[in-house]
Amino acid sequence: ARAAAIIENNYRLPENYGKQGEIMEMREIISTGNDLAAIAAVDAGCEFFGGYPITPSSEVMHTISDLLPKAGGAAIQMEDEIAGVAAAAGAAMSGVRAMTATSGPGVSLKAENLGLAQMAEVPMVLVNVMRGGPSTGLPTRVSQGDIRQSRNPSHGDFRSITLCAGNLSECYTEVVRAFNLADRFMQPVFVLTDETIGHMHGKAMVPTVEEVKKGIVPRKTFDGPAEEYKPYGVEGDEPAVLNPMFTGYRYHFTGLHHDAMGFPTEEIETCRKLIQRLEDKVMMHRDELELNEEFM
Repeated sequence: ARAAAIIENNYRLPENYGKQGEIMEMREIISTGNDLAAIAAVDAGCEFFGGYPITPSSEVMHTISDLLPKAGGAAIQMEDEIAGVAAAAGAAMSGVRAMTATSGPGVSLKAENLGLAQMAEVPMVLVNVMRGGPSTGLPTRVSQGDIRQSRNPSHGDFRSITLCAGNLSECYTEVVRAFNLADRFMQPVFVLTDETIGHMHGKAMVPTVEEVKKGIVPRKTFDGPAEEYKPYGVEGDEPAVLNPMFTGYRYHFTGLHHDAMGFPTEEIETCRKLIQRLEDKVMMHRDELELNEEFM
């Protein structure tokens, strides 16, 4: 089994992982960056993984396919990268937390469905273990050449959210944070690692599963009468409110410009407000996103 060896030592260390200055229960895991990303997804409540093996990210799928069924979830290897992200998007549309993982050329193939998820406001996490490019490039060598790609992973006007792991611990913590941000902003969130950190084997200090569970921020839902439910009829700086499927609320998913119920429209003011909201829901809440260290 590829599951990491966990050393049962708990620590109380200050971390900028949750609220500022919060002290969290920590644990030590000896593993690789790819395995840590998979473990983090399961700990954060991911219930579905759809993907396709590609060097150097394949171990993410290997590990999560072992762990998810034991946690009541499902992992599936699809026929290609396109189907992998499409399956993850479909699972996320139903209301569960979903993830896919790949490397540079795989992101290129996933681009169209990532655009659909941005437009329809479908939350999911994509882990990109970067390698040398462009094209097939250097499959087994390290690079950080996909940063600009993650800024504009698909055509059109929207704001992408990307987190970058700088060490083994962040391969875990940034994946956890990505799931919370995906549900908060209702859109795909990228987590960038690379071949070196993905395959590096070492010690990582990460929050306990209990701390992660306490920090999970679920999606907003609408609890009023079904006839008053308008999932995309929200404030100009807020994401859509998409209730889980099969709960009595009806709406429509589309990649087209759409109205408050999700049905296609070409009414100019409705389209303008939609695109502006996709921008503002991120840019007006950057304080919830930005987290970095400065080294002098």
